[in-house]
Amino acid sequence: MSKYIMEAENVKKYFPIKGGLFSKIVGYVKAVDDVTLKIKKGSCVALVGESGCGKTTFGRTILKLLEPDDGRILFEDKNLAEIKGKKMREMRKNMQIVFQDPNSSLDPRFTVKNIIGEPFTNFTKIKGEELVKKVLELLELVGLKKEHLYRYPHEFSGGQRQRIAVARAIALNPKFIVLDEPTSALDVSVQAKILNLFQDLQEKLDLSYLFITHDLSVAKHMADNINVMYVGKLVETSETESLFEEPLHPYTQALLSAIPVADPDYKVMRAVLKGDVPSPANPPSGCRFHPRCPEAKEICSKEEPELKKVGDGRLVACHLY
Repeated sequence: MSKYIMEAENVKKYFPIKGGLFSKIVGYVKAVDDVTLKIKKGSCVALVGESGCGKTTFGRTILKLLEPDDGRILFEDKNLAEIKGKKMREMRKNMQIVFQDPNSSLDPRFTVKNIIGEPFTNFTKIKGEELVKKVLELLELVGLKKEHLYRYPHEFSGGQRQRIAVARAIALNPKFIVLDEPTSALDVSVQAKILNLFQDLQEKLDLSYLFITHDLSVAKHMADNINVMYVGKLVETSETESLFEEPLHPYTQALLSAIPVADPDYKVMRAVLKGDVPSPANPPSGCRFHPRCPEAKEICSKEEPELKKVGDGRLVACHLY
């Protein structure tokens, strides 16, 4: 049995661009382009990068909410490409997702009882008083109260709505959850409480997470391992502590320098990147970061760097190494 709960190998997800009178395919948006990532059982792995780099698409693809165009996805050593129909439906109990915006991910016509009870209704024979008991146990687990049971999503704050979404995600005792920027739509004062909730649940329920975020300080708080993504490709993979001590890729260095420091007297050298993020529909040749990279050399515009081992367990895709 593998020590990894989820393994994505050379995963690609392209979206066709159609144009012309007959809507012919004229190109592709290469949202996820040859990404390999492994998640150990009981760990939290972060996937970080700017908006539009393909993080969310990757998260949805490994859950088969989107079909991959290439590559292999293994969940507990089982190839998801070979699992279909009823078997895939059963598999979904073990793989869940918490979406970015709790306001749009909850049905406004459902009460909390219906929202959290829906997984039991769809996948089990639990109903009636037993269903209410299960929902109340989940409410308590995520820090909500009995009186919330028959309220609607609009009656809650953003943080409370996200707690409801978390309760729904853990209802069927999953083993693996994709957390898709679960705190980015929340007030800063609420974010820490939700992050602590995720850590408590991970310990109590033995969960494994893929934590998708653009905020490296949040990734530092949550993750054992960080993967940095840029325009559909991984550019660096490292243990969290090593990444913050010594970022290797120029893009990672720029991301770390942009983290705000809560000290007005602390002076930090910001790595200001020139230009805009390139389109995944028309990525630059060679290294995709080279048009913005302060360290770019001639080879960077011609040859695409491979993700290579540098040091103990670290991977970086850069011609500097």
